[in-house]
Amino acid sequence: MKDFRQLKVWGKAHATVLQTYRLLHELPADERFALAAQMRRAAVSIPSNIAEGCGRDSERDFSRFLKIAAGSASELEYQVLLAKDLGYIGVDAQADLDMRLNEVKRMLNSLIQKLDA
Repeated sequence: MKDFRQLKVWGKAHATVLQTYRLLHELPADERFALAAQMRRAAVSIPSNIAEGCGRDSERDFSRFLKIAAGSASELEYQVLLAKDLGYIGVDAQADLDMRLNEVKRMLNSLIQKLDA
C-alpha cells in the first residue's frame, strides 16, 4: 500500500480541487445545486480515486482507479468550459483551470502507462 500524499499527481489534483472550490463562488446561486454540485463531485473524484487506487493490492487495480480519475478530470474540464460559455466564469479562470487539468491528465496518463507496461 502506497501513501497517496507522496504522489505528485495527487498533490496537483488536490490543488485543482481547491482552485475549483474557489471558482465555484463565482457561479450564480441558482447553479449551486446543478452545475456547481456536478463540478464539485468531478473535482473531488480525481484525487479521491488516486488515493483509493493507492490503497489497492495490485498495480492493475491502481491503474483502473487512475483511469477513473482521468475520466473525472475530463468531465470537469468540460464543466468548466460550459461555465465559461454560459458567462458564469471568465476566460482567464477557465484557462487556468484547464491548464491545471491538462497537467493532471498528462501525469495520470504517464503513471498509467508505467503501471500497465
